[in-house]
Amino acid sequence: MAVSEQRILPPAFIEAGGKTFLSDLSKAVGQFKTADLSKVYGPQFVAGLDPLTQQATGMAGGLGSYAPFLQAASGLTGPTAYQQYMSPYQQDVIDTTLKEYDIQSQKGLPALAAQAITAGAFGGGREGVQRAEYQAASDRNRAALQAQLLQQGFGQAQQLAQQDFARQMNLAQQAPSLVGQQIAGLTTLGSLGQQQKQAELTAQQQLAQQQLQQPLQAAQQYGAGVTGLIAGYPGKTISEVTPAPSALATGLGAASTLGGIYRLFKGPEGGIFG
Repeated sequence: MAVSEQRILPPAFIEAGGKTFLSDLSKAVGQFKTADLSKVYGPQFVAGLDPLTQQATGMAGGLGSYAPFLQAASGLTGPTAYQQYMSPYQQDVIDTTLKEYDIQSQKGLPALAAQAITAGAFGGGREGVQRAEYQAASDRNRAALQAQLLQQGFGQAQQLAQQDFARQMNLAQQAPSLVGQQIAGLTTLGSLGQQQKQAELTAQQQLAQQQLQQPLQAAQQYGAGVTGLIAGYPGKTISEVTPAPSALATGLGAASTLGGIYRLFKGPEGGIFG
């Protein structure tokens, strides 16, 4: 018995376009599957630290630059801190001053002698008492002058020590502050440079991704166009008839069927009737 079959085929140019689309799509998918994605998503598209940022990082140790100044300031405290600020000429000044004082003090003795002569007590006990009182007063004044000179030198040395202490503490505060400001400036500039470099690498990565996906996207766009054409053009209907089998083929088929039935009843050892 003949079998009749109907099929709807697209126009020839659409069918050719569909074959081209499938071929392009197959190639694009194959290229995408075998592509080295490390060239698109690798670390080469991540910007490293800017040289200015690296320089700022290297300067971080400078934030501890206050330490030497604090150590110097610590040596300027305590009861003996003033000693290193004492004038090396202080003793010479004291000796010279006291020597001049002694000279001037001795100049007062002739006046005492003259008074004793005038009073008629020269060489007597009264003159001796006056001389002793004069010398005692002179010694007290001399000692007071020496103490004043020593106190003056001590006060000046102590003041210098305090000034130097304040200066060292000021430097201890300013040193890391200045370094910190420099680090902040370098970090800001380095960040701007790194952002610019990252923007350039991101643009390069986007281009590499676009180049990788371009064949597949092109094939997909081409396929969308072919699909639109298929929907816009009516298909061509064709009929095919499968010819009926010949008498010989029918006879051979029947013989084969009968033989199978015979073997079923006979079985390997006589069948069900055996």
